[in-house]
Amino acid sequence: MARQSDLDLNAHEIVSAAVDIFEESGLDAVSMRSVSTRLGVSPVPLYSRVGNKDALVDAIADRLLADLAPPGTDDETWEEYAVRWARELRGRLRQARDSRLILSLSRNAYVEASLPLVAAMRRSGFAPDAAMQACRVLMWAIVGFGAVETGAKPGRRRRRGRPGGDPTGVTRAEIDILFDLHVRYVIEGIAGDVAAEWAAASGRTNPGGAGR
Repeated sequence: MARQSDLDLNAHEIVSAAVDIFEESGLDAVSMRSVSTRLGVSPVPLYSRVGNKDALVDAIADRLLADLAPPGTDDETWEEYAVRWARELRGRLRQARDSRLILSLSRNAYVEASLPLVAAMRRSGFAPDAAMQACRVLMWAIVGFGAVETGAKPGRRRRRGRPGGDPTGVTRAEIDILFDLHVRYVIEGIAGDVAAEWAAASGRTNPGGAGR
């Protein structure tokens, strides 16, 4: 659709057009020229509105990954919330579906998504640095899993076995099982470490033990 003036163009329109192209044809089809053609303008004003191609890719990722974190509830533990949080994050990463959009942990969307999980951990007694560390461990684990699963292929196994146990590949159902295991192992590890730290701290404050 032709535009009357390049001056009418704004960054939101540019990013929306780029997202449309990405969803239709993939990230390789997104360029300053393809976006300008979609908008019916010269490529020149795109640079002043959004920057270069890398900045445009970052903007696509931020749009697709906006509002990642689900709301918490008062009656759930931090572990229960972390499981919901992890599943929501994975679902949104699968929509992005390209590791070039996923693998940038400095993205604003990831920073924003970490805040409610850190808050849930803090309410459960985590020290500030422990909550941030635990959130980062879980975030990196999920983002890494999301990047890997974008390239996963079905295996050639003909006999039944442990999900994910076929060295030639995995099915979609197996990937879902592996993700749940992945998240459980990470959360259990975090919970175990925190419990050990609390026990050690309690021992330091009460060296004689509870029964003495």
